[in-house]
Amino acid sequence: MIGRLTGKLVEKHPPSLLLEVNGVGYEMEAPMSTFYTLPEPGDGVTLHTHLVVREDVHLLYGFASREERQLFRALIKISGVGPKLALTLLSGISVTDFARSVQDDDTARLVRLPGIGKKTAQRLIVEMRDRLEGALPSVAVSEAKVSSIPDGDPRRDARRALESLGYKPQEAIRLVESVTDEGLTSEEIIRHALKRAMR
Repeated sequence: MIGRLTGKLVEKHPPSLLLEVNGVGYEMEAPMSTFYTLPEPGDGVTLHTHLVVREDVHLLYGFASREERQLFRALIKISGVGPKLALTLLSGISVTDFARSVQDDDTARLVRLPGIGKKTAQRLIVEMRDRLEGALPSVAVSEAKVSSIPDGDPRRDARRALESLGYKPQEAIRLVESVTDEGLTSEEIIRHALKRAMR
């Protein structure tokens, strides 16, 4: 099992990134909460990792903190929750806020996340309640045509990232267009868009 990697960040295109370690490039996917903490390409970074082995592919996932990885590992043990949905959840809610939602039986907050229906939210709360103890922190737009946006524009990258997290194309467009601040990176646009989606 590959548990942690330290190396040079080569590329980052949410939700994918490339980390070079001693001349070997490791492709992995990460939640947006991790992307918010990443340095610029060319800088060093350490990520906690989880390797999923299947018959046809090996998938590597990276996380900025052990808590994020712990929650990811707990989530994918739940029936009907795969790695993609677990990344979507981690991208839309912090570990602490997720723990609070479970403890407060707050299904309304969880169903705001793409791919999380009422039944899934209820199952998450029931099955995660026991798993949280001791494992995670305690808790005391206009529909503009994005096709006109040139490649390399942060808004296009942000839209693609939101779609990969489970948002429908029109919803991803609406969220991206709702962020009107100028000069933002794709990661910053995604962060603002996800905050709006959770309101």
